[in-house]
Amino acid sequence: MGLDDKIENAAEKLGGKGKEAAGKATGDESLQAEGKTDQAKSDLKQAGEKVKDAFKKD
Repeated sequence: MGLDDKIENAAEKLGGKGKEAAGKATGDESLQAEGKTDQAKSDLKQAGEKVKDAFKKD
């Protein structure tokens, strides 16, 4: 996993946490769900990068 990818995924996850928190604070369930979705996408991207790295080592 490249450093740029790690930074991008971390930023996306942080943004998702911010959206989720804002949604909770304002009672906006849609924003809260969008934040959770962003976090999940970030986690999937990180997992995909780890798989790529595992195959590169062989």
